[in-house]
Amino acid sequence: MGEIAEIVDNLENRISKMLHKYDMMKLQNESLQQELDAAKEECGKMEDDLQNSKDQIQTLKAANAMLGSTDHKRETKLKINSLIREIDQCIVQLSE
Repeated sequence: MGEIAEIVDNLENRISKMLHKYDMMKLQNESLQQELDAAKEECGKMEDDLQNSKDQIQTLKAANAMLGSTDHKRETKLKINSLIREIDQCIVQLSE
């Protein structure tokens, strides 16, 4: 009987250690999940900032071309033509 009690005690100790490790891993997982969420949010903000910067660059290029610069004249003409097509489509839809 002494051996069985010893085996049971040993199993209880192992189970206790495993439960402790499980709790620690669970806490670590929650912490890492919070870090991941924060990193995803920051990445989203950076992507928005990048898109805003790209839009500003395009606007500045167009403004620069309108002021007489020949560097981005073709891009500006294409953008103006695109805007005119969109306006024409809106007019057609309003006429219907």
